[in-house]
Amino acid sequence: MRDVVAHQAGNAEELARVLGAYLAGEAVETRGFEREDPLRAMNDADLWNALHERMAGLNEVAEAADEVPADADVAWTGRTMKVAWFAEHMREELVLHGWDVTGDETAAQTRLAEPWMTTHSVLAVGRPLLAKGARDLRPDERIEARLRVQGTDPEMTDVVLSADSDGTAIALAPPEGAATLETDSAARVLLLWGRRPSDPSRICSRVGPETLGRVRRLLSGY
Repeated sequence: MRDVVAHQAGNAEELARVLGAYLAGEAVETRGFEREDPLRAMNDADLWNALHERMAGLNEVAEAADEVPADADVAWTGRTMKVAWFAEHMREELVLHGWDVTGDETAAQTRLAEPWMTTHSVLAVGRPLLAKGARDLRPDERIEARLRVQGTDPEMTDVVLSADSDGTAIALAPPEGAATLETDSAARVLLLWGRRPSDPSRICSRVGPETLGRVRRLLSGY
């Protein structure tokens, strides 16, 4: 639990620092996870206080960001994120790591299943989510997959992803053709983040164990 609290406090601090600098007309590099070291050194009471303080600070910066266009791009960890995504990213971190703590209890599944969780995972975090798995591809290897939510209406989007030696791609697309994996909405978000639900029957595949294994290897998360 301490690791999760330190991680979340560090996330809030860095999101506020980078977005705050942008609002001040400055550009700063995103720090790595060494930002968590001072937090991990705190006692429990100070660590919890730090989490509340960092979250409040991020909230203040996010409110100030309402004055700038929501689709403005800000440099973040080797890519860019929209201004509006900064607070949303913190929210996603809280939902995801909440599942890490509680597992597949009902409230956690409900939060994971909200459509914005999928949209943010694909549009804001998709590229780094595929980067780790893509590094293990053979020079001539290419992986393509279409992740679909079972039993949804035609308006529901698939998550379509690919990776080869030239790079990775991930996008939302209308359901077309056969799906590589069919899941529920919450399980699909977990898969994108390199996690799996406790009940394996929530993931259905008809492409065979070899293709399934390759897709899971690509979706290994950070």
